[in-house]
Amino acid sequence: MATIVQCLSSCATLESQFKVLSLKGISCSSSSSSFSNRRGASATLCSSLSFSQSVSQCVAFSTGNLWVQKPTRQLIVCEAAAPTKKADSAAKRARQAEKRRVYNKSKKSEARTRMKKVLEALEGLKKKTDAQPDEIVTVEKLIGEAYSAIDKAVKVKALHKNTGARRKSRLARRKKAVEIHHGWYVPDAAAAVASEAVTMAA
Repeated sequence: MATIVQCLSSCATLESQFKVLSLKGISCSSSSSSFSNRRGASATLCSSLSFSQSVSQCVAFSTGNLWVQKPTRQLIVCEAAAPTKKADSAAKRARQAEKRRVYNKSKKSEARTRMKKVLEALEGLKKKTDAQPDEIVTVEKLIGEAYSAIDKAVKVKALHKNTGARRKSRLARRKKAVEIHHGWYVPDAAAAVASEAVTMAA
């Protein structure tokens, strides 16, 4: 308010140009509180001049125009604490590769273990002289478990799909060979001729 009083005392020389000079405690409209014409003839611009509480400083008087500077806003900037050191991307990739290596190794190991159990069971069944056809059911359960392990390894890309198909085919051929050995399965004549042709070509 003291600054406004000083501005008013400076405006005493401009009394002939303004008809009414009033001080109000409320904010006025933009048409009565701002004077934008800087080229003179300011006596006819307005009939009253009012100041609001937001006026903080009277900047200058020139040719009957009054410029006032309103208080500027003070911005408070909050800065978050930045990490001291950025994680090394190469080290992160190395950690991820190690995790994948261990995971893929476990999947491939499980598939090999299941296959080994099936092959051992088929080998024992083939050597058994008094084997019964019902005994192949237990081997088929082991084959199903081996197929599941191989499919899971292929799904997570621990094994190539062609590798998985080749291993399943190997188990199926071994099982058929055991069934043919004991007479539980009799292949067709055309299939037998084809298998003989393949054997001769090999």
